[in-house]
Amino acid sequence: MSSDPSPIRILSVDDHPLIRQGIAGLVATQIDMTVIAEAANGREAIQQYQRHRPDITLMDLQMPEMSGLDAISAIRGEFPEARIVVLTTYAGDVQALRALKAGARAYLLKDSLHKELLATIRAVQAGRKSMSPEVSFRLAEHATDDALTPAEVRVLSLIAAGNANKEIAAQLSTSEDTVKGQVRNILSKLDAKDRTHAAMIGLKRGIIEF
Repeated sequence: MSSDPSPIRILSVDDHPLIRQGIAGLVATQIDMTVIAEAANGREAIQQYQRHRPDITLMDLQMPEMSGLDAISAIRGEFPEARIVVLTTYAGDVQALRALKAGARAYLLKDSLHKELLATIRAVQAGRKSMSPEVSFRLAEHATDDALTPAEVRVLSLIAAGNANKEIAAQLSTSEDTVKGQVRNILSKLDAKDRTHAAMIGLKRGIIEF
């Protein structure tokens, strides 16, 4: 009988087939891990996790039907021991923090896959946490920032969509003066020069999404 340990069983979740193929090709070169299932959105990820109970789940965040963040929360809610590695193109500190709070054990940028993916899978399987250096830097950079309130996040989303204060007030059923105050708070908290700059910062940090 062979004494070799069983390979690490991996579920790969991404809405881009080429990304999944790239991951499968990378994993196929390793004797200690194997891709056992794939999914193209959060709903499929939950179903495949329930069916296969993988050791490691590689999860994209931006997907149709159900986001990776919602899938992480659902999977961890049912399987608290689930080990999930986020693979994303977004280095935003707010989005990373949301994923970690939802239960992700690692946060890896897709442009680092060939350098960091295999080591990250082994680290998480061994019970450790891991994060891309760029994401760690951004988390540290904004650790003491005042967070936007949920109301301010809604206003920032509407600013990014091109709405003026009067239009935002109408959509949120509030006064224009209230919106103006929220905009001032947003600019101050984000250290933004103007509304457009605030929207750009919000998108970059993952505070808002298109």
